[in-house]
Amino acid sequence: MKITYKKIELKPYSITELAQIYQVSIYIIRNWLKPHNKEIGKKIGRMYTVHQVKIIFEKLEIPGTLDE
Repeated sequence: MKITYKKIELKPYSITELAQIYQVSIYIIRNWLKPHNKEIGKKIGRMYTVHQVKIIFEKLEIPGTLDE
C-alpha cells in the first residue's frame, strides 16, 4: 500500500478550487474548514491568501491517493 501525493501549487485559491483539489463538494470543504476558521481567518474577496492556504493544507493535510 502506497500513498501518492499530487503536486499542488501553493497559491491563492477559492473555496471551489479547494473543493476540487480535495475532490469533495463545496459544502463538505466548508464543514471541514469550520473548526479551523479562527486560525485560517477571513478570505480576501473570494480567495484565500497563500498564508491561509498553507494553514488549510496543514490542518486538512495535502490530498493524495491510496495505491493498493
